[in-house]
Amino acid sequence: MKRSEELFLRKNNRVLNVYCTAGYPQFDSTLEVMKSLQAHGADIIELGMPYSDPLADGPVIQQSSMDALANGMTIAALFAQLRDMRKEIHIPVILMGYLNPVMQYGFERFCQDAAMVGIDGLILPDLPEFEFESVYGPVMQRHGLDFIFLVTPETSEARVKKLDSLSTGFLYVVSSSSTTGSDKQMDPVADYLKRLKGYGLRNPLLVGFGIKDKASFDAACTYANGAVIGSAYIRAISEAGDIDLATKEFLDSVLH
Repeated sequence: MKRSEELFLRKNNRVLNVYCTAGYPQFDSTLEVMKSLQAHGADIIELGMPYSDPLADGPVIQQSSMDALANGMTIAALFAQLRDMRKEIHIPVILMGYLNPVMQYGFERFCQDAAMVGIDGLILPDLPEFEFESVYGPVMQRHGLDFIFLVTPETSEARVKKLDSLSTGFLYVVSSSSTTGSDKQMDPVADYLKRLKGYGLRNPLLVGFGIKDKASFDAACTYANGAVIGSAYIRAISEAGDIDLATKEFLDSVLH
């Protein structure tokens, strides 16, 4: 059984997926951050591969990407850092990024190397559905990698159901059509999530964009299986002298 399947079977709801940027705040922070997230309550780690033109990301994550690139982070360097990851990291790890650097690395090689270090799945927001079905999906499946599509409040019911049928692991529910890190009113999101639940989707639903604290996490979990926190966590560790302490304090404030 895949790690993500086991997680959702065991926990079902209140699943916390935390985004962190590889190579941030320092080049060699990646595993330190991941170990702290696992130790203090994260259920899934969404590990961002820094890119110079991150279309879906707000200013906080954009800046962390710029800093990570300046630190020297690359896909090759990331895989080198993750080589022995599974000796210490036991929760699902998802790589989130954009198609351009993955294509430059070589798509087949990327999937092979991701699987080799123990990555569970991929989120590539700019990978179109048609190309996924016709070219890239079979490569991911061959290497045992989940692929998570994103849906928004503007996504039609037919398209939501189609993307749900193609996704494995979970379906990433964008709370509104904006970038990460924006403040959200959760009432309209609740209506949107109720509508999605009525579609009879096969994948668990994790809500992202604007989830930043206990109140927004609790609200998201009322109608979904969990949520994704990104910008708020990046902000919490951006100037932390002690990453482990900052991570513990942040996750405690969300979960308790």
